[in-house]
Amino acid sequence: MRTVKFAGAAALAFVSLTLVSAEVIRTAVGQQLETGTQVAMAPSGGNAAAEARREPRPAQPAAQQADATGPVAAAGPRLALVIGNGAYPDGDAPLTAPIADARAVADELREKGFDVELGENLSKQAMECAVERFTGRITPGATALLYFSGHGVQIGRESFLVPVSAQIWRAEDVRRDGIGLEPVVAAMNARGARSKLVILDAARRNPFERRLRGFSTGLAPIAGPEGTLVLYAVAPGKIADQEADGQSVFARELIAQMRAPGQTAEEAFNRTRQTVARATGGAQVPAVFSAVTDDVSFATADGRADEPAPTRHSAR
Repeated sequence: MRTVKFAGAAALAFVSLTLVSAEVIRTAVGQQLETGTQVAMAPSGGNAAAEARREPRPAQPAAQQADATGPVAAAGPRLALVIGNGAYPDGDAPLTAPIADARAVADELREKGFDVELGENLSKQAMECAVERFTGRITPGATALLYFSGHGVQIGRESFLVPVSAQIWRAEDVRRDGIGLEPVVAAMNARGARSKLVILDAARRNPFERRLRGFSTGLAPIAGPEGTLVLYAVAPGKIADQEADGQSVFARELIAQMRAPGQTAEEAFNRTRQTVARATGGAQVPAVFSAVTDDVSFATADGRADEPAPTRHSAR
């Protein structure tokens, strides 16, 4: 009788354990169907709670989650102020390259989806108004680009962009009649521009510096805030002696790099530096200042140009 009772008890325990294990398995399988996780079965004979465990599926590699085909543009607004000043009354002759270059750069930026304001031969008042309109349209997250071609003067390690109406004989005249570069960049930053791009072709021999100190000193290096990227047509402290009758080598090479696919703006600027140096046999070597922390591109978010944006024209 004892043997029979023991066998019966063992059989009952085995059946109970089997039912419990089956219930655990059904629960685990149900969780698998609901959550998409894999269920791994432990060898028999272990603890019932350990016989079924969920193992999450490995995460999809980042390369498969997104097609990283190259840099893309930021999603915010894209604004540009392009100024070409050439008709300086104090010059020996009007500069022709700044106007041709400004028009070509404005057209290229417009094709890239920038909302462009183009100014030609602007007075001090007209430049101030254009800068005010430009910075006033900047919203947080925007990409803002300033292009200036004409004369520039360095005073106290600060660069000033010279309007065509400037009357400069002394250092204080530069501060009175010029447009300080760093305050413009600071205003772009204060308005929330995520990327602040600046392109300067203003280091030429000019009549103002001949009166000031007898020689030209080029532009000063800029200390821009985070997100600033500056391309100088020639390195700070240097002068570009080559003056074209039409479009300059600098503008031509810059536009070519803006059109090159798969490049960030910083890469395009650095390539412009290299190609201009080669094209001029080292006589003109541009320079790049970078404080960018995010990739920004002249292409749009889908890698293509938007429908051309309108070009605004500044009053003189």
